[in-house]
Amino acid sequence: MKVSLEGKKVILVPYMKEHVEKYHEWMQDPALLEATASEPLTLDEEYDMQLSWTQDPFKQTFIILDKELVVGEFVHGDPHVEAMVGDVNIYMNDLDDAEMAEIEIMIAETKSRGKGLGKESVLMMMAFAVENFGIHLFRAKIGDSNRASISLFQKLGFEKTSHSEIFQEVSQIEFFWQDCLSFVHSCYVSIQKCNLENRLDFNAEREEAREEDILG
Repeated sequence: MKVSLEGKKVILVPYMKEHVEKYHEWMQDPALLEATASEPLTLDEEYDMQLSWTQDPFKQTFIILDKELVVGEFVHGDPHVEAMVGDVNIYMNDLDDAEMAEIEIMIAETKSRGKGLGKESVLMMMAFAVENFGIHLFRAKIGDSNRASISLFQKLGFEKTSHSEIFQEVSQIEFFWQDCLSFVHSCYVSIQKCNLENRLDFNAEREEAREEDILG
């Protein structure tokens, strides 16, 4: 879904091929690899990953732009690489619960940490998922060493439900409240290039893929 979401501090834009080189630079940092439980990839593998993410009906990925770093006027469809500071993702791949999504956040640029960008990005993504995909249950899996993310999700009301000593992950689950329209609309200033036709096409594609997985 080619959508941009604008909040007070951030703009969430689709993950484009123009973002890949800088994203690849981020993922050379051992600390980010550990925090995100990621494996290092080559640049070519990173381009392949970007393409697979944009084509996967069970994933929604946004690159986070720091509005203070956007040069000139924001234009939907432009990558604005100069302002990219991280990403936020949801994975809708639980075959037993179509209303559950796993959410994750990364603010890679140190200059943009501590400004509330992560919190706003997570809330915007959650609101977008509720409104467009019917998600009402969110889960986050966070490594023990990622104290900043653990603190962020706990402040947002996520509750720790399990702790895996083997994988050193904290699994957190929180039910999303039902009457959330006012919350949804207050989370971002505008949605650009998002319409009902896009939403229905995306949901139909996701349901078709889910049926294929169930049938084997």
